Amino acid sequence: MKGLVSATVREAPAQGQRFEGRDLEVCEPFVIRGLCAQWPSVGGTGRETDWLARYLAEMDTGRNAQCFVGDAETGGRYYYTDDLDGFNFTRETMSLSAAIERIRECARDPAKGSIYLGSVPVAEHIPAFAGDNLVEGLPAGTEPRIWIGNRSRVSCHFDTFDNLACVVAGRRRFTLYPPELIGDLYVGPIDHTMAGQPVSLAASSAPGDPRFPRFDAVRGRALTVELGPGDALYLPKLWWHEIEASGEFNVLVNYWFDAFRQGPDAPFTAMMLALLAIAERPPGERAAWKAFFDHYVFRPDGHPLQHLPASQHGILGPLDRENRARLRASVMQQLRG
Repeated sequence: MKGLVSATVREAPAQGQRFEGRDLEVCEPFVIRGLCAQWPSVGGTGRETDWLARYLAEMDTGRNAQCFVGDAETGGRYYYTDDLDGFNFTRETMSLSAAIERIRECARDPAKGSIYLGSVPVAEHIPAFAGDNLVEGLPAGTEPRIWIGNRSRVSCHFDTFDNLACVVAGRRRFTLYPPELIGDLYVGPIDHTMAGQPVSLAASSAPGDPRFPRFDAVRGRALTVELGPGDALYLPKLWWHEIEASGEFNVLVNYWFDAFRQGPDAPFTAMMLALLAIAERPPGERAAWKAFFDHYVFRPDGHPLQHLPASQHGILGPLDRENRARLRASVMQQLRG
């Protein structure tokens, strides 16, 4: 099994089936080998694929989910068409059991193409799975999702939540890029996407591709890790990741959560509002607003009112229930005009 290519990404020891999140503040990925090795679903992968397929199908509630269906020519790479207007796959709706059977048919005969069933809520489709295959230590209310498919290559994208990805069957190779490389990744449209998140158009390109000159300079900063059944990867929000599944029948379970949630307001929503309010103002004014954002929001020099007693910080004091309510009320009043 290949380990992590970069020494800057660590492997954390497994503590049974418990996720230890003591160091999440550094916002860097890490691997936990064997975190889920004792799951019944992972134990079944040592036998024939038939066992795991039956195990999942027997729990199926029969609710429909959306699958990606690709021709053999795609090689399991779900992506745009050459003009970026469409996609090289179709979407079909079917039950989890039907999707598993189609996936197995494609595994037996690759000429039939590939099927990818992604981000399926376990609670809705196979509710018994969560109790049998458990990760302890995650925030309350964190719900698992399951991903099942043939060989596939999911384009490099980011998530707005922290992610714990657990391999059940097959092998997964993750290629990671830190958030600050966003400008070098040549990101595609944010409102015309394959599955909700924009993707890097450069990450899967060949070296020297003239369309993406900046990417060649950062290509070597990619971090690569290969996971087998029972292994897990913690991936902080906004880290770019491309995922290759190399088995003919691959299963992954993931958990999305916000490790630092402070209320109902999401950072990505704030960024979208900033697009409306700031993005097309003159460069000089954008620079001025950047200085204000740095001072009040990103705070590279510390708290903006550190020169005053804490009793005079007002709504810039700790984000407790009272101050959060005051800030939200002010924002909502201004949005209403």
